[in-house]
Amino acid sequence: MVANNAEFTRGEGNKGTLKFEIPVEDQGAAIDAAFNRVKDSLNVPGFRKGKMPKQMFIARFGEEALYEDAVNFALQAAYPSAVMAAEIAPVNQPQIAVESLEKGQPWVLTAEVEIAPEIELGDYKGLEVAKQDVEVSDADVDDEIENMRQQQAELVLAEDHAAENGDTVIIDFDGSVDGEAFDGGKADNFSLELGSGQFIPGFEDQLVGHKAEETVKVNVTFPEDYQAEDLAGKDAVFETTIHEVKVKEVPALDDEFAKDVDEDVSSLEELKAKTKDRLVEAKKNAAAEAKEDEAINKAVENAKVVGDEIPAAMLEEDIHRQINSFYASMQNQGISPEMYSQITGQTEEDIHNQYAQDAENRVKTNLVLEAVVKAEDIKPDQAAIDAEVKSLAEMYAMDEAEIRKALSDDMLAHDIAIKQAVNTIVDSAVEA
Repeated sequence: MVANNAEFTRGEGNKGTLKFEIPVEDQGAAIDAAFNRVKDSLNVPGFRKGKMPKQMFIARFGEEALYEDAVNFALQAAYPSAVMAAEIAPVNQPQIAVESLEKGQPWVLTAEVEIAPEIELGDYKGLEVAKQDVEVSDADVDDEIENMRQQQAELVLAEDHAAENGDTVIIDFDGSVDGEAFDGGKADNFSLELGSGQFIPGFEDQLVGHKAEETVKVNVTFPEDYQAEDLAGKDAVFETTIHEVKVKEVPALDDEFAKDVDEDVSSLEELKAKTKDRLVEAKKNAAAEAKEDEAINKAVENAKVVGDEIPAAMLEEDIHRQINSFYASMQNQGISPEMYSQITGQTEEDIHNQYAQDAENRVKTNLVLEAVVKAEDIKPDQAAIDAEVKSLAEMYAMDEAEIRKALSDDMLAHDIAIKQAVNTIVDSAVEA
């Protein structure tokens, strides 16, 4: 079923009216569908429910009695056809109105819609971007190796040792404000790494220099922006008993250490070489991402939204897509939306507001990339689509048939075109 004579008339801003027709030759199938829907509810003397012939229905009630339902059936195909014929991209649900339902004549309908705004592209090729540093020094490698050593460190009980920053102490503490205990101010056998900043500022510093079995009165002041408002800005005293002091014992920097952290190397020198290669690759990837981000951001900044306004419907659609993607990621980790809210204290409104902050930039970026696709006349061919299917199948360990079932050629072609638009911007960018 197709819509004839589709014509879009722009109104104020990005709103307008799409006028289209449902031709006579397509009305019959819609009327049949409408009759099949209502016949089971008919209770007409002389006929069992659902058994009244259509011609008898029309003779008694008139064909026009089926038109309203028939239009609803016809719209399922006619509206998308009209949108395609008018070459518009509605961003909201249409408000459909009937202009004419004359028997034997095309049915005439209108749809009040809001469409994606036009984009006036500025410069998007040859943009100047900052040159990224991809050099990896020996010091960088040494720092990474030292991080590995620290990760391999073991905590060892230190007898008669005065605690230092970096040591871990096992403590009991009991806090009070103006002599009164408060919620969360007491714990036994708590493990605390000194210098980690885990506790209120000043707490950990006052345990430095003390040994096991000592009791220390720790005096601190809660920050003014402390999360518990009843404690914010108040002075507190913590009676703190140190039970144990443990020090980090890091492995020696030798071949055995290298083999422990990476079974594919046999010496420290091999580990350093492999680590350098990994750091170089990471820096190259980071540099490529930084170049892409800067080039795309500049292309977006140089472009103008006609009318200077992005429809609210587009912003909301983007926000909800981001939220759904976020919740799906959480679900994959076994965390439900309700559980996430309990853990973080964030409400649905908080999450909505969080994603709303950058919605306008995300939507404008997508519009700019679509505009580049059009300006560059990017049209992926079937070979590119087949290659994308193969790539996705390998990436997600799926059969190509499953990919094709989940994604149409049009969807794949769109994604490929957007990627090519990104490449057009980024590959032409000049590093300076």
